[in-house]
Amino acid sequence: MSATLRRIILLSSVKRAGNLTPPCLSSSVSRLSISFSSVSSSPPSNPSPSRIRTRTPLETQFETWIQNLKPGFTHSDVVAALRAQSDPDLAYDIFRWTAQQRGYKHNHEAYHTMIKQAITGKRNKFAETLIDEVVAGACEMSVPLYNTIIRFCCGRKFLFNRAFDVYNKMLRSDDSRPDLETYTLLLSSLLKRFNKLNVCYVYLHAVRSLTKQMKSSGVIPDTYVLNMIIKAYAKCLEVDEAIRVFREMALYGSEPNAYTYGYLTKGLCEKGRVAQGLGFYKEMRSKGMVPSGSSYMVLICSLAMERRLDEAVEVVFDMLANSLSPDMLTYNTVLAELCREGRGNEALELLEECKKRDPVMGERNHRTLMDEVYFLNKG
Repeated sequence: MSATLRRIILLSSVKRAGNLTPPCLSSSVSRLSISFSSVSSSPPSNPSPSRIRTRTPLETQFETWIQNLKPGFTHSDVVAALRAQSDPDLAYDIFRWTAQQRGYKHNHEAYHTMIKQAITGKRNKFAETLIDEVVAGACEMSVPLYNTIIRFCCGRKFLFNRAFDVYNKMLRSDDSRPDLETYTLLLSSLLKRFNKLNVCYVYLHAVRSLTKQMKSSGVIPDTYVLNMIIKAYAKCLEVDEAIRVFREMALYGSEPNAYTYGYLTKGLCEKGRVAQGLGFYKEMRSKGMVPSGSSYMVLICSLAMERRLDEAVEVVFDMLANSLSPDMLTYNTVLAELCREGRGNEALELLEECKKRDPVMGERNHRTLMDEVYFLNKG
């Protein structure tokens, strides 16, 4: 074969090879070219409005208040912003944001405002966190701030001891000593735990300590505080201590009221010193004061058990005259003692008279008491 013929055959084979492209590659190339051409030809589209995140009302309010707090804001500006919030969560966000700004640190007034906002909004976890920060020394001490913390802790079962930790910190302070409100809160919290006699003695020691510290610090108690101290002693049957506090009331310029006499009357009767209890009752009535229903009933039962039945009946009528009704136990005690003394007819007369004067007795209770009187008279 000549050289010229071989060159012609070689050129034709190369040309055929160039025209043979793999099907898959050709289709891919064609699709790629189409996609590029479509992208290059179509204008850029705007993002869908549904994909744009809208701000919540809380975020909008937060940004508004942040813009109102201009650079260099003061403590009074922050306090005003916190007080203006009805939403405690928004107030808490503002409180935390301002604390992170350079050159600013919350003072006692800001913490006081935020804690009150958290308590009012029932954000107890927020309040506990803020209280921990205050106790740790996040701001300077303040009597109103610490009293608010004590009030919150006294109302929470598991924070009761924390209230006394705050109180002890106040005692060590030079310019934030406990005041009358502090002692009122602590004593009131202690008395709520005087529900059983054996428990009363446990907390009575704390009442004594608070009373001594109050006197040594120069805080003058009012009638309400003195009544709580008297009540604590009377519930523990420490009636001599209760009477001593009663005698000291005049030294503080306080006047005893119906609660004062009621605590003393009940405590003395439960101690077995009925004559003294009756004396305080008469002194109270001479001053125009009316005992509580429980004070009346304790005195009536104590007099009846002491066989001082005429005086017990007088107190029953006095109780009814003041629109107070004895319970079934009180009625039964007086009527039973009259029957045991051989005065069954007087017991029946007393029952009928009480039915007329007591609108609460009712027919059912009247029949029950009547059956009891007949049974005792037959015996």
